[in-house]
Amino acid sequence: MDRPNEGLPLGEHDRGHLRRCVELAREALEAGDEPFGSLLVDASGVVRFEDRNREGGGDATAHPELAIAQWAAAELTPDERRASVVYTSGEHCPMCSAAHAWVGLGRIVYAASTAQFSQWRREEGLAAGPVAALPVTVVAPGVPVAGPDPELSAEVHELYLRMLRRDRS
Repeated sequence: MDRPNEGLPLGEHDRGHLRRCVELAREALEAGDEPFGSLLVDASGVVRFEDRNREGGGDATAHPELAIAQWAAAELTPDERRASVVYTSGEHCPMCSAAHAWVGLGRIVYAASTAQFSQWRREEGLAAGPVAALPVTVVAPGVPVAGPDPELSAEVHELYLRMLRRDRS
């Protein structure tokens, strides 16, 4: 699939926010959830909302990117949403990509891509998940994206492998 923004260089400002997302992903894993974390940053660079996966209670839709979209719809104007950036440890799933686009949020910057997660599952001998592994640019083609980050995707890979191996034991 065409991924025109994948591999774009990220600035240190972006990496700082992505590092926080990886910290949130680590917190999620330690709490028994899948290792994903995300931030919503406004046009001034202020973190307005952050969350991590919270699927441990049985709600498989409790993704931080969905929580961000819901919060932004209730708390921000359309202009504020368009000017914001969502940073995330892993590229949005199709559900979260759609929510992001419907709410009218701006750019997405991710540490690890959907293609990487799919590859990591295959390398562990696991089948694909229950939802098609579509990149943001397919689900929401008008949303600008950047990622993955080579350094931070390695950290996300480690967390993801810990989760996959934990869930198999």
